[in-house]
Amino acid sequence: MPRNSRRYFFLLLLLVAIAFLLYKFRHSAAFQGFHWQEVAQSIREARPSLLLLSLLAIYACYALRAARWVRFCRWLGKARFGSVYTATLEGFACNVLLGRVAEPIRPVLIGRKESLSVPGMFGVYFLERVFDMAATVVIAIFALLSFERAGASGAGSALVMKAARSAGAALFVGLAAVVVFLVYFRYRGALWLAKRLQRESWRSGWRKRVAELLQGFSDGLQGVRTWTDLAVLSGYTAAHWILVALIYEWVAHAFGGRLAVLSFPEAMLVLAFTMVGSAAQLPVAGGGPQVASFLVFTIVFGVEHEAATVAALVLWLISFVAVCIVGLPLLLREGWSLGELKRMAQAQKDAEEAHLMAEAGHGEPGNTQ
Repeated sequence: MPRNSRRYFFLLLLLVAIAFLLYKFRHSAAFQGFHWQEVAQSIREARPSLLLLSLLAIYACYALRAARWVRFCRWLGKARFGSVYTATLEGFACNVLLGRVAEPIRPVLIGRKESLSVPGMFGVYFLERVFDMAATVVIAIFALLSFERAGASGAGSALVMKAARSAGAALFVGLAAVVVFLVYFRYRGALWLAKRLQRESWRSGWRKRVAELLQGFSDGLQGVRTWTDLAVLSGYTAAHWILVALIYEWVAHAFGGRLAVLSFPEAMLVLAFTMVGSAAQLPVAGGGPQVASFLVFTIVFGVEHEAATVAALVLWLISFVAVCIVGLPLLLREGWSLGELKRMAQAQKDAEEAHLMAEAGHGEPGNTQ
């Protein structure tokens, strides 16, 4: 295919995807007073090379996630990078297609592919979320400090920054609470469980299932045993999120105007807003990653609404939806249907809730930690 034909084909696909998303979010406050001809101009002037680079880089991010997961599993059993990588792509594709109900699918797929304990994989999943939460806090602090040193270019940015600081502070408090829980559970949870298993009543029935779940979860939390483990896992996490920040910079540079000169610290600020927007509702506009990135583009950096909307939607397409390009065919090749995966995820979620409710109903919740 000639070079110009490839360019037009790529831009056509981009236009179709953005048109669908613009229609889906047509009632959003971001589209008030919109000039659609400027949207079309932003798409025409986009640089496909940077968008393609960003698309390839996002798959490298999933590879870093898979390598980190393999390291987490180091003390649980052998985990192969190839299997974990494919399960990672499949799991995130399920998140796109099925929403939050699909969260348990990735740990289940990895456990089944590698014949590892599924409860243990949920312990690893919990650790993964802790490392990502810590990265969110670090990125938010770095980005906010850089922003305050440089000053704002958009009017009304003080309100948005105040909301971001509040959400970041809440995440920091949440992170501290989770770390305390992890430390307590690691050093006291196993002892508590061993005492319970000495009782005959905890060797059968619902108590046995709860014990197995907690034991597997506790095993999964053993993924960080040494300072070397912590250093390697922190390195994977840092490399992953630095690459994501570069993707944000490349996507911004693919479009013209103010976006074309966005610096790396400014891209990190957009990423920080997006991460916080994914975890908390921003009071200014109801939250969400697309709205969060749109806000920082327009209010903080003074980007035109049309260009900011296109960039925010393309960021969402590349960082979230693009995994389906490979993940969905992998699911179909392995014979999974979306209905079957949804039932599997719901069954896993219901089983966990039933175990916890049964435990709570017998007066034990205060001792589970």
